[in-house]
Amino acid sequence: MPRRILPVIVLSQFAGTSLWFAVNAVMPDLQRDWALPAAALGTLTSAVQLGFVAGTLVFALLMLADRFPPARVFLACSLLGAACNAGMLLADGHYGVLLALRFAVGFLLAGIYPVGMKIAASWYRERLGAVMGVLIGALVLGTALPHGLRALAGDGPGAAFAVGGLAAWEAVVAGVSLLAALGGIATALLVPPHPAAARAARVTPRALGLIWSDRRLRASVFGYFGHMWELYAMIVLVPVIMATRLAGAAVSAASFWAIAAGFAGCVLGGLAVRRFGSARVAHLQLTTSGACCLAAPLMLAAPLPLFLAWMLLWGATVSGDSPQFSTLTAQNAPPAVVGSVLTFANCIGFAISVVSIELFVRATAAWPLAQVLPWLALGPAIGLWMLRPLVRDGLKPAAPPSGRSA
Repeated sequence: MPRRILPVIVLSQFAGTSLWFAVNAVMPDLQRDWALPAAALGTLTSAVQLGFVAGTLVFALLMLADRFPPARVFLACSLLGAACNAGMLLADGHYGVLLALRFAVGFLLAGIYPVGMKIAASWYRERLGAVMGVLIGALVLGTALPHGLRALAGDGPGAAFAVGGLAAWEAVVAGVSLLAALGGIATALLVPPHPAAARAARVTPRALGLIWSDRRLRASVFGYFGHMWELYAMIVLVPVIMATRLAGAAVSAASFWAIAAGFAGCVLGGLAVRRFGSARVAHLQLTTSGACCLAAPLMLAAPLPLFLAWMLLWGATVSGDSPQFSTLTAQNAPPAVVGSVLTFANCIGFAISVVSIELFVRATAAWPLAQVLPWLALGPAIGLWMLRPLVRDGLKPAAPPSGRSA
């Protein structure tokens, strides 16, 4: 196996998924220049999430990554996603156009994130747990990247790397688009198809029934749903939270580090799995992130170093359990419907994130953050309750009955 494959996939995932929150990093600029409504932060993010749900279903039902070489699907979606993201530069303040472009980006991300995971899984079946941690960590870094670029661009239209007549926010959008396109090209050129890659089974509605009726599968999937209630709402609100203590480019820089801390959570969690098991790692991280939600009233008024430490811990644990929920769901689903279970679980999870994003963005416009943020802990609380069977059973997959994977 060529040694370059995993680094290329990881870097390409990082590059492609930077499209996800590109608009969030420049939202203050858009609200200033285009007079976007306050609710635009939630609505534009929800458009991406809904696009991802729709794209995931379409890609799975049409089996596009099986009918065509996955690396080419990844390339096409990276290039088209980059073009749709860059289309923001031509939207000229038209809110409807911006919404349509963000939905399209979300739809095309379904050909980047899941397809990149499929490519990695075909090459790294034996080390998939550890590889999953690195890949989802790359997604987290990609999510944080636009905030980092916005911090580098500085506070004014003429700052830092605003070039060629572009304002700072326009340079950020263009830079993210270029990076995503390069990621797609790298995968297409440097990652060959695995000679023994298995064809996925068709998506079957039977998986929906199994998600509820199978005790262990229900525990992992509903734990994931609780995680999704908190995850994306927290990521969307990070700049809002940081703006209570910081100003200007410092808000973007601090937002980058808080979200990027999830990379450490994913990787360290993956390393801890061998000793403690996925269920225990997910349980600990979900408990910690839920506690961070509940601590918000105290931490928002804490000294700045303690406030920043709280945000880093929250960022590390709110994302760090993502690989473990994917692993637990894959372990506990019958082999014949693993793909279907993961598809439906992802779609429902992202639909839940749309509800929580809309609720919490609107709530923060009406009430103080100290009153709103603790309610994010509702998701972790439900997730922890649902995870109990896996914790009680010794934190390892049970001995499978006939036809069930270990």
